[in-house]
Amino acid sequence: MFDFLKRKKREAAEPVESPRREDAAHEPDIAADVELAEQDLAREALAAAPEDEAPAPRGTANAGTATAGTAAQAEEPANRGGIGGFFKRLRAKLNSGDSFLTRDITEFLPGRKIDAELLDDLEMRLLTADVGVEATEEILEDLRKRVARREVDDRDALLAALNRGMTSILAPVARPLEVDRSRKPYVVLVVGVNGSGKTTSIGKLARRYVDEGLKVMLAAGDTFRAAAVEQLQAWGERNRVPVIAQAPGADPAAVAFDALQAAKARGVDLLLVDTAGRLQNQGHLMEELRKVKRVLAKVDATAPHEVLLVLDASQGQNALNQAQVFHAALGVTGLVLTKLDGTAKGGIVLAIAKKHGIPLRFIGIGEDATDFERFEAQQFVDALLGAGPAERDAA
Repeated sequence: MFDFLKRKKREAAEPVESPRREDAAHEPDIAADVELAEQDLAREALAAAPEDEAPAPRGTANAGTATAGTAAQAEEPANRGGIGGFFKRLRAKLNSGDSFLTRDITEFLPGRKIDAELLDDLEMRLLTADVGVEATEEILEDLRKRVARREVDDRDALLAALNRGMTSILAPVARPLEVDRSRKPYVVLVVGVNGSGKTTSIGKLARRYVDEGLKVMLAAGDTFRAAAVEQLQAWGERNRVPVIAQAPGADPAAVAFDALQAAKARGVDLLLVDTAGRLQNQGHLMEELRKVKRVLAKVDATAPHEVLLVLDASQGQNALNQAQVFHAALGVTGLVLTKLDGTAKGGIVLAIAKKHGIPLRFIGIGEDATDFERFEAQQFVDALLGAGPAERDAA
């Protein structure tokens, strides 16, 4: 972990005039059948998502101003072994869950012959662990070929081959988020339904990049959810980064516009833009997010540079549907998968990777700042299967 960069207090920027709302008549035309299908999927995804639980704010700020924390930074847990320690904790938390994939697999393996019947049983267990049809078919096709060639004849060999098959699916999407410092600011539009851990993930991202020496700013664009602005301001105070905010119910596109203008004026390296996950009229969520994206592009034609979708892993196949909806509407360029410490089976990571191929930037396993880390394919599969180098080498 990089040492935290101590920063001097920065003076607040001059207020930036917000853009007027765009006339809906100028919105891009979309085929009616595609729009209706998208809205149906969005409603299903949103209906299943609980509201975010906001941490108690540590201070308040006047709406429409950029605020920087003045209270002492909250004491965070000590680094618990870096990325290696993170995946050890992931393995422990997955093992403690009732729906843990490896427990299902290993309980039916001892004493059984590795044959077609066992592979059929394994296939069903993968499907019930949210691995998805496409990923399961690819994994089982490889295993059946290996069994036919008598390369897999015991439990360890089977688990090792399973490990290799899963890793081959996840390796192509294990691409970290690289902030291009030549772009000032590098704009990340963070999207996702309420309850996915979106705002909390923004706070943890801010902490990570401040620690790496970047000048970070947050934009409180989720103006529709109660206490969402206060929640982001609490994270801003905790990380000592400025937050651009307006009054509850304000135009999210106006907030994004103000924030990008302010970030440019202050020489900010990274701007993280929070967005609504649920509007009063849910059917217009995707249209509102598209509008935010267009307004950002009016200030900087290359912005946003990343559209980061936060998904709750415990939502299973519903998370897969959310990825489909957001990607179709916004062109998602990266994913954050949260709540892998809860009831998540873990297999949904494979399903999303196989179906969408979107880079998986980060995963989260808890509330602490140290419970958030860059995604590593091999270490994730080892944690998922409870395997290590010895088991992998058996294949």
